Amino acid sequence: MRMFVAGGTGALGSRVVRLLAQGGHQITATARTDHGAQVIRAMGATPVDIDLFDFKALRSAVRGCDVVFRLTTKIPPLMRMRNAEAWAETGRLRIEGTRLLNEACSDEQVGACIHESITFVYEDGGDSWLDEDSPVSHGGAEPLRDALEAEVEAQKFTRRGGRAVVLRFAAFYASDSSQSLEMADRARRRRLALIGPSRNWFSSIHVDDAAQATVAALRAPAGIYNVSDDDPVQLATFMTSMARAAGGRGLPKLPSIAGGPALGVTWRYLRRSQRVSSARMQRSTGWKPTVHNAREGWIRIAREWQRVTESKG
Repeated sequence: MRMFVAGGTGALGSRVVRLLAQGGHQITATARTDHGAQVIRAMGATPVDIDLFDFKALRSAVRGCDVVFRLTTKIPPLMRMRNAEAWAETGRLRIEGTRLLNEACSDEQVGACIHESITFVYEDGGDSWLDEDSPVSHGGAEPLRDALEAEVEAQKFTRRGGRAVVLRFAAFYASDSSQSLEMADRARRRRLALIGPSRNWFSSIHVDDAAQATVAALRAPAGIYNVSDDDPVQLATFMTSMARAAGGRGLPKLPSIAGGPALGVTWRYLRRSQRVSSARMQRSTGWKPTVHNAREGWIRIAREWQRVTESKG
């Protein structure tokens, strides 16, 4: 099949491009730099540098495609996430980018569009499991408001006669993820802390498994699907597992009252308890995560980081 991947050089997008190319598909993927274009070519795909808000360019890019993937975000650095304005570009990519891409796909009669979203949109579920029918809310947090509005835009493609698949991903982590690397660096320098008890459930997904799920979504009927590992852990477990992987000496602790000043807009949803189930995705596509929980995932990442360190030494 012919496919277009918007966001082809990101942590998720690059893995998806590689898997699709290995599957024998004809892939065009966005790349904003010469280095990114080289990476895309090395994976057996064709790079294209386009303005994702240029409707004519989008129509040209998706013309003749069977499937289009929107995997475009620009997540701010860890220490800027607290500021609502730092999410403005990601919000525009999610909302306006989705609308323009879907309209281009409709005009060019593309069969399916697969869109990236997030599980953080779920309301606090306590100890209960959350599925795709669980209540959602942005709670005044701009990143969640934008994600939910983008989902509405994405699903319009189905009403136009196409097949829109919205993937709500749990928190990403991987050895080469910029956020994972930044968290690890701060943990080693004890500039990252646990806030309050941190006993809320925190769902995550290793980016390798997220990429496999994205490709598996080619088999999914139109709808919304959670993509999370099988064994969510409490936030404290996720963070301390990360700190151990980074070789840190543990994390400092701050009282809950410090959450707002320290984390800003992200505190409105990071304190939610979200025990997310991906059962619908697994039933519909046959996909299953290979990393069952963050404890296993961070051990794997620690080994990968160790190999990198040894190769440099």
